[in-house]
Amino acid sequence: MKASTNPSPASGREKHPPTEVLPYRMLRDRKGKSASREIDAILKTPGDWRGRKLSQLRALIKKADPAVAEEVKWKKPSNPMGVPVWSHDGILCVGDTLKNAVRLTFPKGAQMKDPKKLFNTRLDSNTVRAIDFHEGDTVNEAALKTLILEAVRLNTPKTRGR
Repeated sequence: MKASTNPSPASGREKHPPTEVLPYRMLRDRKGKSASREIDAILKTPGDWRGRKLSQLRALIKKADPAVAEEVKWKKPSNPMGVPVWSHDGILCVGDTLKNAVRLTFPKGAQMKDPKKLFNTRLDSNTVRAIDFHEGDTVNEAALKTLILEAVRLNTPKTRGR
C-alpha cells in the first residue's frame, strides 16, 4: 500500500506550498475582490503607459457594463500573473499588454457590428477581433462602449416568445 504524498492528518487533503500555481479549476472559481486585486497587480506590472492604458480600458468596460465580472485566466509559467478577462454570460473581452501595444481581444468579434471601425487587428480571423492601442492613442469611449454592449448582447441568452 502506498502512502499518500504529504497529507494533512486533520483533513485528509494534501498541503501545498503557498507559492504553488493554483489549478485552472480553482482560478475559474475566483470572483469579486480577489480577481480585482489580481488585475490591479497586472496593471502595475508594466510600469509605463501600457498599465495606465489598460487601467483606462478597464474603467470604460466597467462603466459600459456595471454587471461585468472580472476574472484572471490562463496562468502558466510563461505568464504567471495570468490575463485579465471581463465576462457577462461568457467572455466579453480579454486584455493583454504587448511589447508596443495594449490589446483588447473580443472572442465573438467577427459577429459584432463595428460601425466606427475600432477593430484593427485579427481582422482575418473567423471568430475573434481585437483592438491594439499604441502609446499616445486616444480611446473613442462612446464607440468602445457600444462594442462592449454589443458583446454583452451576443452573450445574453435570448428568450423566445411562443
